[in-house]
Amino acid sequence: MPSRTEPVHVATTRRKYKGKVYETHLLRRTFREEGKVKHETVGNISHLPLDVIDVVRRALKGEIFSGAQEDFQIERSLPHGHVAAALGMIRKLDLEAIISQERCRERDLVLGMIVSRLLAPSSKLATARGLGVETLSTSLGDILGITSAEVAELYGAMDWLIARQAEIEDALAARHLHDGSLVLYDATSVYVEGRKSPLARFGHNRDEEKGKLQIVFGLLCTTEGCPVAVEVFEGNTADPKTLASQIAKLRTRFGLSRVVIVGDRGMITEARLKEDFRPEEGVEWITALRAPAIRKLVQNGSLQLSLFDETDLAEISDPDYPGERLIVCKNPLLGQEKARKREDLLQATEKKLGEIVEATMRQSRRLKGKERIALRVGKILNRFKVAKHFRIEIEEESFRYCRNHEAIAQESSLDGIYIIRTSVPADAMAAANVVRAYKGLSRAERAFMSLKSIDLKVRPIFHWVSDRVKSHILICMLAYYVEWHMRAALAPMLFGDHDRAGAEALRKSVVAPAQRTSATKIRIRGLASDGLPVHSFQSLMADLGTLTKNRVHVKNTGATFELYATPTLVQNRAFDLLGISPRL
Repeated sequence: MPSRTEPVHVATTRRKYKGKVYETHLLRRTFREEGKVKHETVGNISHLPLDVIDVVRRALKGEIFSGAQEDFQIERSLPHGHVAAALGMIRKLDLEAIISQERCRERDLVLGMIVSRLLAPSSKLATARGLGVETLSTSLGDILGITSAEVAELYGAMDWLIARQAEIEDALAARHLHDGSLVLYDATSVYVEGRKSPLARFGHNRDEEKGKLQIVFGLLCTTEGCPVAVEVFEGNTADPKTLASQIAKLRTRFGLSRVVIVGDRGMITEARLKEDFRPEEGVEWITALRAPAIRKLVQNGSLQLSLFDETDLAEISDPDYPGERLIVCKNPLLGQEKARKREDLLQATEKKLGEIVEATMRQSRRLKGKERIALRVGKILNRFKVAKHFRIEIEEESFRYCRNHEAIAQESSLDGIYIIRTSVPADAMAAANVVRAYKGLSRAERAFMSLKSIDLKVRPIFHWVSDRVKSHILICMLAYYVEWHMRAALAPMLFGDHDRAGAEALRKSVVAPAQRTSATKIRIRGLASDGLPVHSFQSLMADLGTLTKNRVHVKNTGATFELYATPTLVQNRAFDLLGISPRL
């Protein structure tokens, strides 16, 4: 009799029938009986999935299996995709070499601060903790080889960086600027915590943080809004006063023999034009006229409003502006928006002035006295900035007001009209291109928006040492430099119209409002042309952060290895657009 302890195996047979192949998987036991090899079928497992059949076959051959939980353990899972995107772009831009040709501890820490500012802006203490091997919040410290970091080390790296600012800016200028370049320049202020910084002063408070000292910094950008250089000034420095040093920087440090600076009407003032600009030195400018200057041109006849009956752009001249070009533009939608804002301010002012009238007529605690009434009226008028549009009468025990319809009508006649003023000759730049260049200042404003609130959160500043305040601003600028290039590459996935040429082609003129392309209309529905979801830059970076880098421990051998999560379609698309690999 055969032994029933003979091993069992899986036998697979195949047969063809009417052009189809049929497989049968049987559990069989093979044994010898009276010198002959015989087979006994124990069971038919053909109904099982092929992968299960394969496991059965291998198990019957003696292979030992155990669960993944028993043999493998994930020791650490770190958010990685956003780090790979930011650090990969830094390396693609060769920004590491621009900061320092040689790798050193300080450079690694600076890169860590730049990427951390881009991913999750926080204090230097939180940044140091996030880079430490025991307190890693992302894969950044691991990739940079930073096993630990103290706040004092970050401060030392900041001191090392600020000493290299001139070299870094020179390299960026050599990359992005050339003779004849248009350069956007604007300045802003940010508030400072504490009162010990020598740079912190009371000045024009744009952040509306009452009682806070502030610093001012100016940003030089290319005409596309790419940052090139930044400079920090004391908080009570007026914007126009920052301009002279930028001209010197462009001419002397960057070695540009010809350059055109584009600044708004509050930056390039009449005083600055007389003191800072020398046409013979190769520095031209583009700015705009203020409203009183535009009214004066209408009054002396140089500007005829009938010009706009057939066109929205024209060049005029005036004896008060010898050797200059005045390009007059009218945007009806801009005019409608200005009229709406003015009416809103007028109504808000009337509401508050009406409360003062009621206060002068009430029975108890009646408001009396010219000085007391005038003080309250003055606060209201200063708040809404429309005093010129009201007629005010103040008596000892009464107060009356009404709209100055003549002044309102005079201002309304210029709604939507603006005038670009430039020293650039007509043979060097057409009128439409001058207007287009001035409109480019919106890109510098977008840089400030990103730096101050949306992405990088440069404010508030907690540093007291002047060089560290400057270094903090420089780190934020370098982070925006990386972000600017990332946004440009990722534009097909982000909200907004990435087809700038197509949008420009839809415009009737450079003055006309921007038109939405078909790509923009699709984006409004939240989808890109490839059907994937459209993101903001922040939401896309958060999505990339879900791509993790995992350290896996093999229990039996004690070995460890890195295992990356599988990218989603959105993540793959992002890395394809960036032209980098998520595996750094």
